[in-house]
Amino acid sequence: MFEDADNFADFFRGGLPYYLLITLPILILCSSNPVLAASEFGVQRMAQFDVHGTPYGCRASALNLEAKSLYTWQTSRHCIVARFQDMTIDQFREIRAKAGGLVIRLPEDTAQLSLEEKQHIHLLEQAMMAQEISIPVYFSRNPKLDEIINDITKTTTVSAQQKSSQQRESAISEILGSISANGYQIVVSGTSHNPNKQSKIPIIQGELTPSGAGKLKTDGDGKLPLIILTAHLDTFGLVNGPLPNGDVAALLTLVELFSKLHASIPKYRLMFLISESGSLLNFQGMKKWLDTNLDENVQIQQAEFVVCLDSIAKVSDSIFMHVSKPPKEGTAMNGFYRTLKTVAQRYGNYTVEGVHKKINLADTLLAWEHERFSMKRMPAFTLSNLKSHKDPVRNTIFQDEDPEEQLDRLETNVKILAESLAAYIYQLPAEGGEIFTGTMAITKDTIRPWLQVRSTQQNNDLKGAFEKYLKNVKQIHEKPDAREPDFMLYDERDALLNIYNVKPAVFDLFLTFMIVAYLAVIYFAIFYFPKLYTFVCRLTVSKTKVN
Repeated sequence: MFEDADNFADFFRGGLPYYLLITLPILILCSSNPVLAASEFGVQRMAQFDVHGTPYGCRASALNLEAKSLYTWQTSRHCIVARFQDMTIDQFREIRAKAGGLVIRLPEDTAQLSLEEKQHIHLLEQAMMAQEISIPVYFSRNPKLDEIINDITKTTTVSAQQKSSQQRESAISEILGSISANGYQIVVSGTSHNPNKQSKIPIIQGELTPSGAGKLKTDGDGKLPLIILTAHLDTFGLVNGPLPNGDVAALLTLVELFSKLHASIPKYRLMFLISESGSLLNFQGMKKWLDTNLDENVQIQQAEFVVCLDSIAKVSDSIFMHVSKPPKEGTAMNGFYRTLKTVAQRYGNYTVEGVHKKINLADTLLAWEHERFSMKRMPAFTLSNLKSHKDPVRNTIFQDEDPEEQLDRLETNVKILAESLAAYIYQLPAEGGEIFTGTMAITKDTIRPWLQVRSTQQNNDLKGAFEKYLKNVKQIHEKPDAREPDFMLYDERDALLNIYNVKPAVFDLFLTFMIVAYLAVIYFAIFYFPKLYTFVCRLTVSKTKVN
């Protein structure tokens, strides 16, 4: 039975080191866990920009880290995957300082959230936008991300329940549980966040001017008095992309209305301005326009007042008139303020309130757009539904209410503004009936088409609307200075996020120990095979003699 055993033992004893070199890679390859793609979908990187040399937003893009929940991450080798509404400001600050990355699932319908949840979301959004973030931050609305968040938080939830019920597993059970658990690897590659030196801010302007006999109705200087109306189109917030443009929709509605009314009874020149830079970029577009036109056009300096629209479609029954200096009695701005208050009383509980805030030249960022004009000694004010420029809903990317309800609110605000402006321009009694009625009535259908207007860098809708209703339409661009740029935008592209299903690092350690133990058994079995053979032979011989 064992006549060839000596040759068999000699065969392994001489070739054992070489066969180990062959056996070990085979065992590792056979026992390795293949990495399979769990999900792949598009994400948006957090906005990145500079204002006066101060960096804001996300500063990194590449991501290749292990996914962890809000409650299990520990080091910079972890990427946190969480829902936006589940994260607190303190947790975000800790993640920003210590984690390696952050992937956030955005809520799909914030209108259905409670008031407390909405306030929490806006405060967190404001905190994220107010500082530089060195780690990559990505956002997604894909429901697939919920499954992964639930999976990586499942273990934490079970552990918490066991602790609360005073049930604790043994150390061996916990180790085996961590070994058998599944993990996820977050990978985002190929994205770019280089400064876009070709970035620019479009500013478009147009005028309503009299024609024919209307030119005879002028003031003493032979020129009609001027009123300027402005709004800004926000093209990014927490992420890049189209944002609610209620202010631009209100301004374009006024353009359409007054283009029909102003042709017959002109008493003023009306100038309309739209800049594609709001408070996040410190109103750089309007600064460029003033620097370009103020010195060349004396009549702009002599404008009766400038009306700036900012957050005019927010949820509020009040319109606040923000000024840098309270208007004196007898001035045009004070007269319009009184007319605005009187007209607002026609629409239920609407009120108009003045808010005075001095310009603080020590602040890097201005509070309101009218401050750009006030610094040039022009009478200007901002109309807003917000009482404070620090209100977190000012630059939010979330829709807090049903679109139809928001449109109802915007309709009322446009009516108040249009009726007040017409009553002031055409010297009509503010207590009288509505001016814009019949075919010129202001309705939701009048405003709705303008809500879809986007940046002039995406299409020509905005410029087309100006050219349709206004004269002397011009478009200029504010570009960052090559040496000391006042602002800088960055290349922002939609990225592709891959989430891979992998085993945790402790599984690799466990697998290594198992392979080493297996090879050790094989090695000693082969190395001591002669002794084993001799021992078995002795047992066989002793049994034969007994028989």
